Amino acid sequence: MLTALPDYRHAVALDEPFRPLSAPAPAGELELLTSLALRMLGDDPWVGRFRLPREAGDRRRMLRAVLTVREPAPLDPELVAVLDALLGGERQQRPLTNALTLPAPIAVWRGDITRLRADAIVNAANDALLGCFQPLHACVDNAIHDVAGPRLRADCRRIMTLQGTPEPTGTAKITRGYHLPAPFVLHTVGPIVRGNLLPAHGTALADSYRACLDLAAEVPGIRTIAFSGISTGIFGFPKRPAARTAIGTVRDWLATRPGRFDRVVFVAFSGEDETVYRELS
Repeated sequence: MLTALPDYRHAVALDEPFRPLSAPAPAGELELLTSLALRMLGDDPWVGRFRLPREAGDRRRMLRAVLTVREPAPLDPELVAVLDALLGGERQQRPLTNALTLPAPIAVWRGDITRLRADAIVNAANDALLGCFQPLHACVDNAIHDVAGPRLRADCRRIMTLQGTPEPTGTAKITRGYHLPAPFVLHTVGPIVRGNLLPAHGTALADSYRACLDLAAEVPGIRTIAFSGISTGIFGFPKRPAARTAIGTVRDWLATRPGRFDRVVFVAFSGEDETVYRELS
């Protein structure tokens, strides 16, 4: 049975502010914390089969890979504190863009969605809703989980355990954002297009956008929301018709609820994405 927000809100402590176990570390300590986290994860097979790389960047990529493939099992509090200091410190080093500085009510912004300060960002998820398990895979699902930290996957597991079935296409769930600059993450599963684009694909994609807006509207603190390109990556939905559906659906939703959101942002990762969104918006 599909779970609604009241069914899992308490389980993921949605209304509680995120309180990390450690303060953000200064830039000079990030390499040391990366190595420490890898040593503390020494029993993990992804660490155990390799020697620790000499270069700091390689060690950080290894840590990212280990956390990507790791199941959402509990972590030792000491390790969580190390990861909190590391992820919090990395967040402080990233330049961020505030969604409220973008045009209202609908904006197009090219960049990394994990560097946008919005109240909620939308993750293009798969039906397991646990993130991408492919190490270093360049998808938005992986990027969001990497920056948020392992608590995000743990929350998604709690939701999916309560639901007991894969997440249907065109629906949405919400969790806290943890180390992301966005306090909340909306997770939605868009349609998969293999072969010809059919009207049903467009209907399902519109459902995903509406589900995210409807769910975000249930959380009073969400006034700005940013969408990644749902289904336009490995799910195969062509970018131009996907952007047309996204923009039209958001405009129709806002027309029936004027003033509910201060900004809705379409995040374009590439120049091609940006061109398509701007031509259609």
